[in-house]
Amino acid sequence: MVDVLTEINIKQPVTYVSEYAMSPDHAPEWYVNIHSAEWQTPKPLSIGSRIAFKAKFLGRELAYIYEIIEFDPGKKLVMRTAQGPFPMETTYTFQSTGQNLTRVTLRNTGSPTGFSKFFSPFMSTMMRRANMKDLKKLKSILEG
Repeated sequence: MVDVLTEINIKQPVTYVSEYAMSPDHAPEWYVNIHSAEWQTPKPLSIGSRIAFKAKFLGRELAYIYEIIEFDPGKKLVMRTAQGPFPMETTYTFQSTGQNLTRVTLRNTGSPTGFSKFFSPFMSTMMRRANMKDLKKLKSILEG
């Protein structure tokens, strides 16, 4: 089992941060490893929306589809993928911690199967590092 929690504070209002970060269209801009995000269902984002992502992680090309399973605009987004060697659930939460200050929390949980299972002990460390890099890029873009 992999359970990785990372967070960062961004000097912008919670609505501004959450609208940008929750948009799949922006994912390739701030996620270092994501190359593309393609809508499989009509916009706007809602429970049941499906987005196909292409990414590279640990030197491997990955293609996966996330489905939105929980959506509370401005506060929380939960999406899950079931297919592939590493079923994953990703949760974003956004909390106002002061005037124009937002805490962004990113949590990834999953249970690697097959070949990926052997890398499970290293996955958490690698994911935490990648997530922190992504959150720092998000902060840089939004505070720009």
